[in-house]
Amino acid sequence: MYLKPLSPVDQMFLWLERRTQPMHVGGLELLKLPPGQGPEWIATQVERLRQAVVAQPPFNQRLVRRLGSWFWTEDSDFDLEAHFRYLALPAPGRIRELLALVSQLHAAHLDRARPLWEFYIISGLEDGRFAIYAKVHHAMVDGVAAMRLLRRSMSEDAQVEAIPPWTMQRRAGRDGAPYPPGALSNTAQLLASVREQASSLPAVARELIRSIREARDNPDHVSAFQAPRSILNQRISGSRRFAAQSYPLARIRAVVRRHHATVNDIVLAMCASALRRYLLELDALPARPLIAMVPLSLRRDESEEGNRIALILANLGTHLADPLARLTTIQGSVLDAKRRYARMGATAMLNYVAAVMAPAGLNIATGLAPRWQSFNVIISNVPGPKRPLYWSGAPLDGMYPVSVVTDGLALNITLTSYVDRVEFGVIACRRTLPRVQRLLDYFEEGLAELEDTPAAVPAAATDEAGVAAGAAEPATRRPHRRAPPRTRP
Repeated sequence: MYLKPLSPVDQMFLWLERRTQPMHVGGLELLKLPPGQGPEWIATQVERLRQAVVAQPPFNQRLVRRLGSWFWTEDSDFDLEAHFRYLALPAPGRIRELLALVSQLHAAHLDRARPLWEFYIISGLEDGRFAIYAKVHHAMVDGVAAMRLLRRSMSEDAQVEAIPPWTMQRRAGRDGAPYPPGALSNTAQLLASVREQASSLPAVARELIRSIREARDNPDHVSAFQAPRSILNQRISGSRRFAAQSYPLARIRAVVRRHHATVNDIVLAMCASALRRYLLELDALPARPLIAMVPLSLRRDESEEGNRIALILANLGTHLADPLARLTTIQGSVLDAKRRYARMGATAMLNYVAAVMAPAGLNIATGLAPRWQSFNVIISNVPGPKRPLYWSGAPLDGMYPVSVVTDGLALNITLTSYVDRVEFGVIACRRTLPRVQRLLDYFEEGLAELEDTPAAVPAAATDEAGVAAGAAEPATRRPHRRAPPRTRP
């Protein structure tokens, strides 16, 4: 029997899983019917997908445990009916009902006795559109890999028939060919991995020592021990609330140019502003700034399996009332982390992250130190398709990531780009965080305030006085300003 070992990062997502925190990621896609087609077209597509009963790796692989570690092996009893389902929304079929359904589906665990993925087609939307919701375990793919799978299952040509994702041949490995099965191959891969890990240890040790020193002297350095306690960091239930919103990419890029920033800087600033407003509304804003964990993709090839991510700890500056001061704080912490990673190779980065975040992972898994936080919220930005996509001729009209929340991390904000838009997906524990959909209004306000703020001085010309100009203000409540009506999804 061919066994493929999981990496330490992949195994971590299995160790963290429990009844109230399934560890899968998902995506919601909204599509328009092809021109001239009616509801019967969806039924035809469903029947076509049901005929695709042969799955390719990694979609035909299930977990087995040997000597305390997890491995992938081929599922000899693969059953498509356990993974592919067709659902219809009850009337009136509003977006509200769709998001409620996705919240319920995302709260349910994947069966570890089977390959860890599910795929749904959902009809019945009142505006004539239909939806695809898919979820896959985080031990199987990360966000970038999931996005690549989505792109490959669709086409830029409206005349091309969609490919069922589970039938696609996987991408080649770094050497240009898929890894061959067999015990000899398994052993060779394991030995190569051990050598690679060992060679990275000196670089990891140097950066750990440097980080300890910088924690005392570098104001932009964010350590794993400075996040404040907040209501975002409570134990969670198994219930979920999913919300989604789109923003024109041109609008965000205009703010990027105005403030000499990056797109990632601006979306982090939007999130920081939204979290500040949300917590002020609840009279629960910590005096110290919230810390965000921001995944950074390390993929340099076209592979679509496993997790190749490093983590940045970003200071969101939520203690600052001045939006420009918050943006400056965010930029400084992100740039500091990127400079650190630039001194390391990909393997060293992964091992450095594992060493720095090991206490946080242990705390999430065991709850031994419930009052300690390494970070308060996860904010991910996954690059998406730059050209319009079609699913068997159906235009893709919107795509919204659906991610993971855990004990101590009750909120996750994931966004992706699609052609000329940025799509936000917000997932939270419904019982822990009330009215979390308010964040959609507050994202808008955060972007608007950066549009209204005078242009920033370029980073190279900013002196110490300019950086320090945004002094912290007391965490007092502010009146809620109504945002413009939302038109998407």
